[in-house]
Amino acid sequence: MLNPNASHAAHHSFILTGIPGMPDKNLWMAFPLGFLYTLTLLGNGTILAVIKVDQSLHEPMYHFLSILALTDVSLSMSTLPSMLSIFWFNAPEIPFDACITQMFFIHGFGVVESGVLVSMAFDRFVAIRDPLRYASILTQGIIGKIGVAVATRAICVVFPVPFLIKRLPFCRSNVLSHSYCLHQDAMRLACASTRINSLYGLIVVIFTLGLDALSILFSYVLILKTVLSIASRTERLQALNTCLSHICAVLLFYVPLIGVTMVHRFGKHLSPVVHTLMANVYLLLPPVLNPIVYSVKTKQIRSRIAHVFQRTRNGV
Repeated sequence: MLNPNASHAAHHSFILTGIPGMPDKNLWMAFPLGFLYTLTLLGNGTILAVIKVDQSLHEPMYHFLSILALTDVSLSMSTLPSMLSIFWFNAPEIPFDACITQMFFIHGFGVVESGVLVSMAFDRFVAIRDPLRYASILTQGIIGKIGVAVATRAICVVFPVPFLIKRLPFCRSNVLSHSYCLHQDAMRLACASTRINSLYGLIVVIFTLGLDALSILFSYVLILKTVLSIASRTERLQALNTCLSHICAVLLFYVPLIGVTMVHRFGKHLSPVVHTLMANVYLLLPPVLNPIVYSVKTKQIRSRIAHVFQRTRNGV
């Protein structure tokens, strides 16, 4: 660990934290984390494979689901190197530049996932509001442009973050609070004013995650208004049922996010273990559970997966 009085020039690395106050217990987390990462890869990989193979799933809804699965895998892979180094190899030190790179990808894919969830809300609105023109409105070209716009927005808003961190002098402890690098976590270790960093972080949260949450809420207000205008009760339930998977994905993303924010803002008296647990849940839970939710709630994907397993069991 670096000397707390060292200058910025000598501050070449950060120390990541496994289980706060219990470093000897880190090995106990190695296998559960390995299982979660394996489940993430298998679940999202299965979703992607099924959608690619089954021509009947080449519809706008499933194209967006593929983008969500790719984003979940990418977000998980962003945290994997540091998690493995801590819990599997007991090597918590991460170079300064590697930390900043990881920070960029974690925040970037977080913004991408939020944008994808907004796109999927728009997809559900179009499917329910104008089902006859659904496929002609959301063509592959339009979906591709939406995907590029979502990725471009994420790159643009997160791109300044590494430079905002690199300009700060670090002369305090170099021990971070989590098992991966976050902007707000590294920022608190600086020995200079972080007002610009804090202000920029707040602006990004408001105009990306906050605005996205409002957009999703507004989309569902319009969806509900459209559904209530449908005469048949059975058709109303069928229309709402197509939204259940997306609603679950939204809750899986935003509820842990709000929980982490509340813990950081109002839970300073709580045990560091609580902070670490919430931060890990925020990043690991959605990629693990999203494919499970869509497999259970979406009949086409569920039946296709069951068909694949049936063929495998029969040796076909």
